[in-house]
Amino acid sequence: MKDYHINIFYSEEDGGYIADIPDLEYCSAFGETPAKALAELEVAKAAWLEAAREAGQPIPPPRYRPVIYQAVR
Repeated sequence: MKDYHINIFYSEEDGGYIADIPDLEYCSAFGETPAKALAELEVAKAAWLEAAREAGQPIPPPRYRPVIYQAVR
């Protein structure tokens, strides 16, 4: 099974790294390093999925692909 795409970027405003999963609305995390942001995002992802399941909400399939990975036709 495919997993969700993760973005990690540095935020000058926050003074650290932000990691997010575009397919899971509002699922993001902060860390002082890219590795810490990713670790925190894994925790946030698990909590997001658990909350959606408990609420009976649909869990979106992984769909987001950055343009750089999309084949040109």
